[in-house]
Amino acid sequence: IMELNTDSGHVTVIIDVSFTESPEVVTAFIRDEQTPFIVNQGGDQLERFEWYLDEDSQSGTLIEAFHSPAAWEILADKVLGSPVNIRFGELFTVNNFTVLGGLTPKLNEKLQAMNPQIKSYVGGAC
Repeated sequence: IMELNTDSGHVTVIIDVSFTESPEVVTAFIRDEQTPFIVNQGGDQLERFEWYLDEDSQSGTLIEAFHSPAAWEILADKVLGSPVNIRFGELFTVNNFTVLGGLTPKLNEKLQAMNPQIKSYVGGAC
């Protein structure tokens, strides 16, 4: 049954990036290192972890979705500062960081350096 204008509590994160390495290097990192690591750490709280690349403009978008702000915080605690996360920072420049939904105060504090745009739920159906 579809419920109108009820916030599910889910969180979606959209990260727009650019890169200077070759698309082959970036794709290998995403497929062979980052995705397996994140999926393994995320458990059943991670709903979505998907990359989209435009090789011509050397840009990409990462979409992550979580069951709740707490689920995102748990994963972030495991990932931030990890070798995979450090490599992400070496390969990509974050151009835009958008959070759709809420986040915990602790995670909000940790992410301030990335200057996230936080957009709260208003309405819809799910």
